[in-house]
Formats: sequence, structure tokens, C-alpha cells
Amino acid sequence: MKSRAGHGAVALLLGAVGPWAMAQGGSTVYRCPGPPILYTDAISAAEAKQRNCRTIEGAPITVMQSPKGGKPAPVASSAPRNSETRVDPKEQQARDSDARRILEAELKREEERLAELQKDYNGGEPERQGNEQNYAKYQERVAGMKAAITRKEADIAAIKRELAKLP
Repeated sequence: MKSRAGHGAVALLLGAVGPWAMAQGGSTVYRCPGPPILYTDAISAAEAKQRNCRTIEGAPITVMQSPKGGKPAPVASSAPRNSETRVDPKEQQARDSDARRILEAELKREEERLAELQKDYNGGEPERQGNEQNYAKYQERVAGMKAAITRKEADIAAIKRELAKLP
């Protein structure tokens, strides 16, 4: 039992190799480091030791052959078809209306918060706080305020883009 990536066989840790190996005449299955990682029972114990392989006892392994030609097998999809995903136009209009209402409320909150941040920022010269005797500490707070304003402006722009997408 040999498995090498790129040679049409894939080793998966799914089945049970212990009982299978015993049924095959008691051969030992080895896991040899790769790349590619090799699972085999076709080498001797001395060769396995030389290649730094470890024995696999009771570990679940199943070998599955890939389809001929190296192409993957088609996968069945459980995704609904277009006719199943259609939404009633009135229901979609209600959803769009709700989305617009939510985004407009969020935009209003973000714009109010931006106005507060800009007021506190005071054009880059916010008032010093009592614990800011050290000028570096003050500069750190000012830089944080500037970053918060930039993030808020980006958030507002994103909300406006989302609103523009709605009908």
C-alpha cells in the first residue's frame, strides 16, 4: 500500500488500518516524513529507521484513488436554484427600506460621534489633561485622537457607499 501525492492516490486518515494490516499478513504500516508524506507497508524496518519513519498502530487510514485523468470528481451542490431564491418584490422592497433606515440611523450616530471627536481634537490642539505633565504623553493622546477621527471618517464613507448601493 503506497500513497504519494501527485501519483493518483490520496491518503486520508479515515478508515482503520490496524485490523486491515493484520488481515494482510501482519505487515507494519509506516508514516515517512515528506514532502510528500508517505504511508507504506512496502519497506523493511531497517529502511524505515533510516528514513525516520514511524510505525502506525491502530491509527485510522483509508487510501482512496483519484479519478482517472487527474480531474476531481464533480461535487453535488445543495445550493438552491435561482427559482428557489427569488424574493417577492414587495418583500424585497421592505427589506431594502429596512436596510436604508438602519444605515441612515447608523450614519447619523457616526456623524455625531465624529463631530464630538473633532470638537475634542480642537484642530490638533486639544486641552491638556491634568495627568499629561509629560509632553510626549500629550502628543500620544493627540495622535490617538487624530487616528480615531480618520477611522470615523472612513466608517462614514463606507456607510455612504452602502446607502448608494440601495435602490
